[in-house]
Amino acid sequence: MTIFGITGGSGAGKSTALGVLADMGALVIDCDAVYHRLLEAGGPMLEEIGTRFPGTVTAGKLERKALGNIVFHDPAALANLNQITHSHVRQEVERFVAAHQAQGGTLAAIEAIALIESGIAAMCDVVIGVLAPSGVRAQRIVAREGTELAYAEARIASQKPDNFFETHCDYVLENNHQSQAAFVAECRKLFKQLLF
Repeated sequence: MTIFGITGGSGAGKSTALGVLADMGALVIDCDAVYHRLLEAGGPMLEEIGTRFPGTVTAGKLERKALGNIVFHDPAALANLNQITHSHVRQEVERFVAAHQAQGGTLAAIEAIALIESGIAAMCDVVIGVLAPSGVRAQRIVAREGTELAYAEARIASQKPDNFFETHCDYVLENNHQSQAAFVAECRKLFKQLLF
C-alpha cells in the first residue's frame, strides 16, 4: 500500500491533484469532508467538543458561531479544538485506509490543509505540497465559492505560507498560470514517477 499525502492552501489545486490520483485507482480521502461527516454524525468528537467548550453543542448540533467566538479569540482554545478534531479525523482516516488495504487496495491519497500539523502526514509514504501564487488562489476561491475577493485574500493570509510546505513536504507541485490540462499532466508525471 502506497499512501500519498496531499496538502497546500485553499485554491492551490489540491482537488485537481486528488482527481488524478482517483483516476489512477487511489482511494481518495478528503479530511475536511471526514471532519464535517463526524460533526453531523453526533458521536464522540462532537461530545468531546461539547464537554471542552460548554454551550457550543445544543441538542446534538454544533453551534458554530458560539465555538468560533471562543476559539478565534483564544489561541490556546483553538489549539485545544484542533487537538480534539485532528485526533478523531486521524482515527477515521486510519479506519478507511485499513479497510481499503484489507480489500486489496494498493494506493490511497489523503488530502488535508493541516496534513502536517494534524500528524496525518506521518501515515503517508510521500507528502506533496500543491502551491500557487496567492492572487491566483484568491481568484479560484472567488470563482468556486462566490465569495468576496477580500474574504478570499483574508482566508489565504491566515493559512501557512508556501515556505512551510516547501520545508515540510517531500515534493512540491507548482500550479501557477498554466492550463488545467498542463497541471494534470504534471501531477500524473510525478505520481507515476513515485509509484514505478
